[in-house]
Amino acid sequence: MKVRNIRSVTQHLGFLILMYGGRFGVRLGSALPCFACPFVPGCGGYCYLMGLQGYIGFGMGALTGVGLMTALSWFALFVFLVAMLGKLWCGWICPFGLVQDWLSALRGKLGVRERQITQRMKRRMAMVKYGLLAYIAILPPLATLGFLHEDFYLPFCDICPGKSLLPLFAGETRYLALNFDNGVSLGFSIALLVITGIMLVGMFFKDRFFCIFCPLLALIHILKPLTALRLFKLPEACTGCGTCRRVCPMDIEDVYRQRTSPDVQTDECLDCAKCAESCPADGAIGLKFLKFKLFLSSRSYAADSRKKS
Repeated sequence: MKVRNIRSVTQHLGFLILMYGGRFGVRLGSALPCFACPFVPGCGGYCYLMGLQGYIGFGMGALTGVGLMTALSWFALFVFLVAMLGKLWCGWICPFGLVQDWLSALRGKLGVRERQITQRMKRRMAMVKYGLLAYIAILPPLATLGFLHEDFYLPFCDICPGKSLLPLFAGETRYLALNFDNGVSLGFSIALLVITGIMLVGMFFKDRFFCIFCPLLALIHILKPLTALRLFKLPEACTGCGTCRRVCPMDIEDVYRQRTSPDVQTDECLDCAKCAESCPADGAIGLKFLKFKLFLSSRSYAADSRKKS
């Protein structure tokens, strides 16, 4: 079975389990390194950002004794999951990532060309995800200390397009409505709808558009030194054809340009392995777990894939 087929099966299984698993007793907790949403009724688990905001914000006062141990245990689980699979969570498991891939497939079916973003602009846009990490770290404590309204306890969830879009797959539409409980709630609900609209347009016209801004992707990359599973390149085997650059959904150029180091795991890489699948140079690009090579590019594999695509 081709890697792309294995990835597709894994993505769809991940979507079913994380979106609906709770209805069948699946409880994977709140430390997942992917955009599964707690606002989906019957979800099987959800992303660590929800729990992180909770412990930073309204959980601060409880971070003693059992509360502290709970926070540390969820953090340890998150780190362990990242260490084991790295960004495979993004490219192979994330439900919101699959929704983006569906939109890209729809664009292709309709014959609409993908819009390109210059590398300079993309680098600027990519910094937003680190700004969102700071936003997550700063606002909840200010709410706890009384400097901000209590609705700032979960500031990222309240503007996350996953909150408005993923529940739709479970028949939940309430997060598409304005919340008039108070001014802060109204402001957040307006911001959510605006951001969702922008992201929907962006995700339709550009592959994995939301991933450019994803703070969870940034957090996973910060833990890169711990990850066992990585994309790598053997520069001496590279022919400089540029195929890896053309097929990358994130338009990453580093894999193509790197000529000295095997480390090509950039902060935007999703470990989707499309570059390795498409590379016509034997052994130039691959995925490895620790020192074990899981997949290596080859001329025959790339040629066979082109015939069947």
